[in-house]
Amino acid sequence: MTAFITHCLRNARLDLIGLFACACLAWGYSDAARAEAPTTDVSLFQLERAGDAVLLTATVGFELPAAVEEALLKGVAMIFVAEADVFRERWYWSNKKVASAERHMRLAYQPLTRRWRLNVASGRITNAGLGVALNQNFETLSDALVAVQRLARWKIADISDIDLEQRHLVEFRFRLDVSQLPRPLQIGSLGQTDWDISVATTRPLILESAK
Repeated sequence: MTAFITHCLRNARLDLIGLFACACLAWGYSDAARAEAPTTDVSLFQLERAGDAVLLTATVGFELPAAVEEALLKGVAMIFVAEADVFRERWYWSNKKVASAERHMRLAYQPLTRRWRLNVASGRITNAGLGVALNQNFETLSDALVAVQRLARWKIADISDIDLEQRHLVEFRFRLDVSQLPRPLQIGSLGQTDWDISVATTRPLILESAK
């Protein structure tokens, strides 16, 4: 009887050791996945006043993950979204949003011409192309990505929206909008770091004079 109990305890200890080892491996894989996640940053952020407009110039840096590039080459369009909100600071209450702007950028590969097409709009781009403000064609993917990553003198507010006697903040966000991918890709991208291209930053509204 004693030998049987000892044998059971030994097996239980082995099972616990095995479970602990599996947990360590899982944590290790999780850390590795986080370490390999693509990084996105804002390397340039500038606000200026030009007449009655508040303009934002920003550069978003990221490496296009292999999964995203492969989908693009197979004809799947990618939608990148930039958003900017201007808030007036209030010590007595939550900050008040006084202006907001969006830029939607649809990047697609055209196999027949082997060129890249970028559609830019101030709102969601539909299949009919309604609201598209700008269409550009590029010979290479790298050239197209430069246009996606560089937001030059983008109007985000009117001066009339700003109380120049008060402090304001600008919240800037940039992301790959996976919600606009085809349904199978939406499901496949869940939890996948390869599809996580996003960055957010908050800066004080300090206006430079337009050059």
